[in-house]
Amino acid sequence: MSQENRKPFQPLGGHLKYLREQSHQSLAEVSGAVEIDERSLERFESGLERPAEEILLLLISYFDMKDQEAVQLWEMAGYNGDIPEQIRPTDETVLNPKNVVMLLAMDMRTMYTDGIEVVTNSAGITMNFVQSTGQNKVAPVARLGMSYDQAREVMQTIERALLKAKYQSGPRLLPPTSSGEQSSANL
Repeated sequence: MSQENRKPFQPLGGHLKYLREQSHQSLAEVSGAVEIDERSLERFESGLERPAEEILLLLISYFDMKDQEAVQLWEMAGYNGDIPEQIRPTDETVLNPKNVVMLLAMDMRTMYTDGIEVVTNSAGITMNFVQSTGQNKVAPVARLGMSYDQAREVMQTIERALLKAKYQSGPRLLPPTSSGEQSSANL
């Protein structure tokens, strides 16, 4: 018997295991939360068995899976037919998505700014760079958002660049002596 025949629900099990690991939870934590035996969850994740419809719905709910991902997991389990209302997308277009390719053009020109507005929220900061246009008006130049940790790293990088610019713009030092010459200190 081939390995594939012994694990008929490997894609489903792999996805369930991925969801559990991404939420940084143990088999015991997830099995306890959905009130199933830990061994059963392990068998589901290994692809040996598929969970009953009710158990799969509990797992979908527990991992807070939405729309298309929940429907795909349901179909991976081989439950064809009617999709339960709990996971059925409300918009028919979600069930039949069309591939969309979005191209974003990057403008690599340097944009200069003479003002900045910083807005903070629970996710991080947003910096709105502006340029004065005269008559007390400003025009937006760029908008950047980042986490607080990333903002600290940006500040440190800017500080290092400013220090480097400050101390490297001083007088030039003499070039080092070549290996054949003796310095006056050795004479």
